[in-house]
Amino acid sequence: MKESYALQGDYIPLCDLLKTCGVCDTGGQAKHFIAEGNVLVDGQVELRKTNKIRAGQVVSGDGFEISVVAA
Repeated sequence: MKESYALQGDYIPLCDLLKTCGVCDTGGQAKHFIAEGNVLVDGQVELRKTNKIRAGQVVSGDGFEISVVAA
């Protein structure tokens, strides 16, 4: 899955992005998914569940890549 997400504000918390884009079904699942080290932000493992994702960043993992763009 490769998609773009149009950011509505200044940022979106990482766990909310994963839930909104359908990588995880719930916010709780997203938080566990992140804590297990399954998510990369700009190529680096990210363990902070509410890390602020801003326009220009790429969130990826096994089977998905989300490019965040300004609205």
